[in-house]
Amino acid sequence: MNPADVAQAAPVAHDLSFFGLFWQAHFIVKLVMIGLLAASVWCWAIIVDKTLLYSRTKRAMDRFEDVFWSGQSLEDLYRNLQGRPATGLAAVFVAAMREWKRSFEGSARSFQSLPQRIDKVLDVTIQREVERLNARLTVLASIGSAGPYIGLFGTVVGIMNSFTSIAASKNTSLAVVAPGIAEALFATAIGLFAAIPAVLAYNKLNSEVGKLQSRLEGFADEFSAILSRQVDERIGHAGRSPANAA
Repeated sequence: MNPADVAQAAPVAHDLSFFGLFWQAHFIVKLVMIGLLAASVWCWAIIVDKTLLYSRTKRAMDRFEDVFWSGQSLEDLYRNLQGRPATGLAAVFVAAMREWKRSFEGSARSFQSLPQRIDKVLDVTIQREVERLNARLTVLASIGSAGPYIGLFGTVVGIMNSFTSIAASKNTSLAVVAPGIAEALFATAIGLFAAIPAVLAYNKLNSEVGKLQSRLEGFADEFSAILSRQVDERIGHAGRSPANAA
């Protein structure tokens, strides 16, 4: 047999390690892999950041509730908080107290409509806090839903390239087919590697946001009731004043 024919029939050695599969892949498949790996890093950065943020928010809420229900004057608590950036329950409290303070600068009619304005201020503040907590969670949802399909796109391109090579070499042995298919399936594996943690983390973090939102809304309802009682008391005292009696 001609040595050249023997050399042509000998199987070509392929590196089947992760790095080898990446390096031997088609350039489009490489771009898909790089993009999915970057998305995975981005996902984990968001997961760590949000986990730490929600943990800090919970601790801040616990500390604020301890101070709020300790019997400290609302005026003193407001003075301590108004000069600092407030988040969570403190932001809800400061927003309501700021509207309460402004009511004393207006007319008696504006004071009577104070409960309605406070409720609106509380709703807007809670919405802003929830938006802050929800920021970038949609990235996890997007990567979780699109990651497998992006990986599948890389797989399809890789398999097409593999079959093109088979047709060019006119050799259908498993040793020729397997490396190209392995490179293609590696893209799907990376897509799942990026998507699965993103989906699990999104569901978990979204549940945490729901719990924090419930705490914000519960405190807002309680604080609104406290301020409403004080408004009723002030209106009642004003109605029993000597000027009104005359």
